[in-house]
Amino acid sequence: MVTKSKKQNKKKDPVLVVVQLSGGNDFLNTVIPFTNGIYYDVRSYVGHKEEEVLPFTKDLAFHPNAESFRELYKQGKMAIIQGIGYENSIRSHFRAMDIWHTCEPNTVATEGWLAKVIRELDPNSVNPLTAISFGKGLPRALAAPGVMATSVDNLDNYGLMTSIEDDVQRMANLDVFSRMYTPKDEWMGDRHESGVVMNYLANTGSGVLTGADMLKDVPRKYKSSVEYADNSIAKALRDVVRVHTANLGTRIFYTQHGGYDHHAQEMPAHDRLMGELSQGITDFLTDLEEHNASEEIVMLVFTEFGRRMRDNGSGTDHGSGGGAFIIGNRVKGGLYSEYPSIEPSEWLNGEDLKHTFDYRGVYGTLLEQHMHLDPTEIVLGNYEQLNPFK
Repeated sequence: MVTKSKKQNKKKDPVLVVVQLSGGNDFLNTVIPFTNGIYYDVRSYVGHKEEEVLPFTKDLAFHPNAESFRELYKQGKMAIIQGIGYENSIRSHFRAMDIWHTCEPNTVATEGWLAKVIRELDPNSVNPLTAISFGKGLPRALAAPGVMATSVDNLDNYGLMTSIEDDVQRMANLDVFSRMYTPKDEWMGDRHESGVVMNYLANTGSGVLTGADMLKDVPRKYKSSVEYADNSIAKALRDVVRVHTANLGTRIFYTQHGGYDHHAQEMPAHDRLMGELSQGITDFLTDLEEHNASEEIVMLVFTEFGRRMRDNGSGTDHGSGGGAFIIGNRVKGGLYSEYPSIEPSEWLNGEDLKHTFDYRGVYGTLLEQHMHLDPTEIVLGNYEQLNPFK
């Protein structure tokens, strides 16, 4: 009976949704150590008042605009990964994101970690929609020579880079894409005919057109009572639900929420983003449940680095140890790893939070325990895992 029940539960293949918070989210102002006086001492400009925050343990509170996160945590659907990072953390946005995307902190790699997952899931590139990124361009995480992934900007207008009817506009988009993902030393004047980009384009052109054809009827068929907000992350997550419930075989969804690089005016900007993100994710889960399509989905929310302990009088500068979230109905909610010490004597380089858990261990956890894949070659090693699933 137990074996049969397990088989029944595996009718739907596991699906991973990745949300990238671009710019370096301020974890200290997202999951706030509101009972620690040091927080208020070093955050005199961007610190949230104790009476404003949303406590969820005796020592930690969510950002005041993240009430939806607190509800998810109370429901046991959110695992908070504290102190995520890696040794010798990089403060450059581009290099730091590249490290997260490729699991390679020491050299510039040509294969994204999720591209290697795609290769495992669809080794013969049968389904051009095995992985879909919602947004402009294809994240490095999904890019590798010979691996097919689809980029959707606007689902209502097909949104695929290769479906643009005007040749001039198509070439302009390809040029932007190539400049983002071709190593600089492989550029040849105005020709970008080597590296990840051209391999990707050469191997996936017809497949992506097929994917566009598969997607064209998705918006028309989608029905829902959930009213999403009019912002980029809400729209992207709605598109994830639209495609997922169309049963097109997509196993990886990727999207981004930008604007987290708050060197100045952090309070109003971060306030807005936290509200958008937390409500968008809650609406996303509600929509999935309405369609009986939530049990197979797990979401990872990550950012390339945290922010420094002390504010700069208006915002915060690039730091190190940050945080991530694993969200879903099959998640065993709670706190994982250790919150980095905010004692000044423990600060990295006298100004940063130390990381307490390697990000590749989070990837490994998701791959092995949710996607049922061996993570070793994907994350380039064996890393300590968490146990965030029921």
